[in-house]
Parts: sequence; structure tokens; C-alpha cells
Amino acid sequence: MVNQTLYLSNGFVEYVGELFRSRRLIFDLTRREFRGRYLGSAFGLIWAFIHPATMMFIYWIVFQHGLNAGPVNGVPFVVWLLSGLVPWFYASDCITTGGNVILDNRFLVKKVVFRVSLLPVVRILSLLPAHLFFLGAIILINWAYGYPPTLQTFQVVYYLGALCVLSIGLSWLISALVPFLKDLAQVVTVLLQVLFWIMPIVWPETNVPQKARWILFINPLYYIIQGYRDSLINHVWLWHHPVVGAYFWAIAATIFAVGGMVFLRMQSHFADVL
Repeated sequence: MVNQTLYLSNGFVEYVGELFRSRRLIFDLTRREFRGRYLGSAFGLIWAFIHPATMMFIYWIVFQHGLNAGPVNGVPFVVWLLSGLVPWFYASDCITTGGNVILDNRFLVKKVVFRVSLLPVVRILSLLPAHLFFLGAIILINWAYGYPPTLQTFQVVYYLGALCVLSIGLSWLISALVPFLKDLAQVVTVLLQVLFWIMPIVWPETNVPQKARWILFINPLYYIIQGYRDSLINHVWLWHHPVVGAYFWAIAATIFAVGGMVFLRMQSHFADVL
């Protein structure tokens, strides 16, 4: 058992190095997937932006105008809301579509000699252009509401990188299991829907009693959502939350390593079950 674990660990370390060496291939596959996802539709690539923009607009209308949501800690509700929705949509898309990446690319898995473990990374990177677009839009909207960019705004790059690490690990883990447990994809979708409503994305964490907020902190995505808001509107440096940050990286690193090793262990069996 120990020897097998060491073998998988060494293989995973080699694989991480292979990601860097295959960066040109990853870039080409990412560009092809981003374009191919909307190829043939009337509006083409515009669909990558229409859906999240529509959902953001609906949440804003429902909560601010339908439920009369007011400013959060003095911050206009639309600024506070969008700064949390943008990273959530990216995280949710990465986890749900990343988990199905093997099933979506079964022709590559079955018929071509191909580094299958690159597929989850390619899927997450293909979702990045739309996220960057909305991130830029949020910065402009915040500026219009009196929250111009500051040095802390650049921290969003760090939180985006942290989100990618967590998403890649989860995608490796889920996509490695979905070919064998196809219901898992539906379970993940339901869990994300539940997670959305129990996280302080559309409602402020001040609604939760102080002594019970640890329930929010144990979710690693909380660190990302709050980090985006700290960078874009609160202007709080990332090192002001050392405990939460250390906890996030402990969880993210564990998921990244375990997900990678599980994927490495299972990938030789994908073609047999697809």
C-alpha cells in the first residue's frame, strides 16, 4: 500500500511538471474548446457572456428591487452582490463542467493516444476569458459607484489563482469518478445549488450570529468570495486573514494532491467504461 502511494505521488509530481512542458498544447486546446463550445450557434461566442450577465441582472432585480435589499456595511448592494457573484459563477462552472470533462471528450479518451489528465485543466482555462471579462466589468461598475481600483484590487489575481488550484483539484477528483458513478455529476450540481444559498453571496454574513460564523469559514469557497470583495470593495490586504488563508491552502493543497493522484490511478480504466 505504501509503495503504491509513493508510486502515485511520484507520478503526480511528474504530471505537474508535464503540465508546464505541455503549456503550448494546453493553450491550443483551450482556445479550440472555447470556440468550439459555441460554434454553429447564431450568436456564437456571445453566449459565453449572455447567460451569466442575465443571471446577475435577475439576482440584482430580485434582491434589490423585489426584496428591497439595502446597502451592506455601507456598500451599494449591486456592488456588493456582483463582487461575490462573479467568482461564484466561475467556481461553479469549473466544478460542474470540469467534472464531466471525461464524458464530454470520450472520443479522445477511447481513440487517441492523448494525455487525458490535461482535459480538466483545459476545461477550466476555457472558462477563464468570460470570467476575466466580467471581472473587468465589475471593476468599472465599482468605479462608477465610487470604488475606484486601488493597489488591493490587484490581489484579485491571487484569489483567482487560488480558485483555479481548488477547481483543478476538484475537477480531477470528480471527473475521475464520474465515468464509474455517473449519478455523481447530478449530486455535485445539487450540492452546488445548496451551497450557493447557504453561503453569504446574495445575503451578508452579518445575518449569521458571530458565534456561528465558523460554519461559513470551513467552506474553502468562502475565502475566495470574501477575498474578491476584500480586493474590489473593502480594500483589505490578503495577509489580514492569516488563519482563514492557511486553512484554505491546507484544504486546497489536499484536494489538489488527492484529486491528481485519484485521476492518475483511474485514468487507465476510462476507456473500459465509456
